[in-house]
Amino acid sequence: MLAAYHGNAETVRALIEKGADVNAINDRGQSPIAGAVFKGYDEVVKVLVEEGRADVHAGQPSAVQAAHMFKREGCLRIFGVEEGEWSVGEQ
Repeated sequence: MLAAYHGNAETVRALIEKGADVNAINDRGQSPIAGAVFKGYDEVVKVLVEEGRADVHAGQPSAVQAAHMFKREGCLRIFGVEEGEWSVGEQ
C-alpha cells in the first residue's frame, strides 16, 4: 500500500515478485491501486494491473471510480475502459 501510494513502481514490482497481495484492502476500505490512481502514479497503476493483476473494482472507492473522479484518463486506458465511458462512471 505505501509503495503504491508513494509512487515507487520498482518497489511495487519487487513486492509483487515476492508474493505481495496487491488487492489487500486497508482499514479504510482502500486498495493500493486506488491510492496510486488518486496520486496520479500511472507507472505504479500499470505495474499493479499488468504484473500484479490488481482488481480495479476492489475497495471504496474502487480504482475505476477514483479514475473517473479525478479524471485520470491514462488510468482508464490502462483499465481498458472505453473512451465513451469515461464520463459515465462505474455502475
